[in-house]
Amino acid sequence: MSTAAAAPVDEVPVEVPAEVTQAVRQVAERARVAARSLARASRAHKDAALHAMADALVAGTQEIVAANAVDLERGHARGVSPGLLDRLTLDPARLRDIAEALRELAALPDPVGEVVRGSTLPNGLRLRQVRVPLGVVGMIYEARPNVTVDAAGLALKSGNAAVLRGGSAASGSNAAIVRVLGEALETAGLPADCVQSIDEHGRAGAVALMHARGLVDLLVPRGGAQLIQTVVREARVPVVETGVGNCHVYVDASADPAVALPILMNSKTQRVGVCNAAETLLVHADAAPGFLPSALAALAGAGVVLHGDQRTVDLAPAGVEVLAAQDEDWATEYLALEIAVRVVDDLDAALEHIRTWSSGHTEAIVTGDLGASERFVAGVDSAAVMVNASTRFTDGGQLGLGAEIGISTQKMHARGPMGLAELTTTQWVVHGDGHIRP
Repeated sequence: MSTAAAAPVDEVPVEVPAEVTQAVRQVAERARVAARSLARASRAHKDAALHAMADALVAGTQEIVAANAVDLERGHARGVSPGLLDRLTLDPARLRDIAEALRELAALPDPVGEVVRGSTLPNGLRLRQVRVPLGVVGMIYEARPNVTVDAAGLALKSGNAAVLRGGSAASGSNAAIVRVLGEALETAGLPADCVQSIDEHGRAGAVALMHARGLVDLLVPRGGAQLIQTVVREARVPVVETGVGNCHVYVDASADPAVALPILMNSKTQRVGVCNAAETLLVHADAAPGFLPSALAALAGAGVVLHGDQRTVDLAPAGVEVLAAQDEDWATEYLALEIAVRVVDDLDAALEHIRTWSSGHTEAIVTGDLGASERFVAGVDSAAVMVNASTRFTDGGQLGLGAEIGISTQKMHARGPMGLAELTTTQWVVHGDGHIRP
């Protein structure tokens, strides 16, 4: 069973050295100063900076890829899983795509200043609720150098400064990226302190960031369950819980196998080391005899390790091994070529399984029955629900939000992919003409 790499805060120090606390607080204080500059920046200025950052990434490809190669070599030596190595890998093509995402972000509307609602009261007071930046956004994540760019770009466009802790697995890649982005920001007339890293301070620095109450306005953990739960437990600053993806694909009795199989394969195998990859397949008992044998063969042919209940084992074709599933399989985010498979009696049983084991990320139904799809959507309590579509679409870019800073699985102000609007808060602006309250 493959799991996430060791989190940068999986062993929280009992005490954070005073010098680390001071260093991280100084970073956060510089970020607050930079955030004030960003809050005043026009959309044209921010968009020009995003284009400068994109150009700098492409120009700095050789430096960044060389630093990434060192990280990858270290990861191979440590036995990091293939899925996480895939997340970690940067090459010229990926860097071009990451740079292009920044340019696409520049083309999106600026959320800052958007009027959420407004009215004039009977007494003549004129009200507007407008979007404003949060201020300083912290991120703690692991083995994802692309997130360094996504976070920097989203924070900049929404008027926030970013303080990043990207973990030891990608430390060289992240240092190179932050250096390149900082130089681009200065060239564009904005402070380099808009994007800063605290990687050099290790796990103690991550904890100091969690404790920087009054300096960090929002902290976003992005990674495995251990990292996220550690941050939620230890943080003294506001946290948005993100990303653990125990996602399900349910094949209903009315599903067309020709539609269901490509959705399943895309959900599971298109990219395995991501939170929107499917980890469990549920199949209606009436559909199982006609669908499961070919589905199991296709999964096994793609190198997927199968864990199944007894009915799944009984339907496996010759030559396809299905391991007996345990409760831990229903609960596991594999992040690898592994999947748990269960035959369920009906839609209600599928919903009950999802309610029991889901992490609240993404669930998909494949069905030809409109009523079944509506019952599934109403019965699933997750951030995203797909009807006859792959779980892989739960992604800020795919949903038209531009890059995302994470996928929230909680129910606070942000749920699902967190784009620009989710990195703002609101402010009431009230205009009067000498009004006083009676």
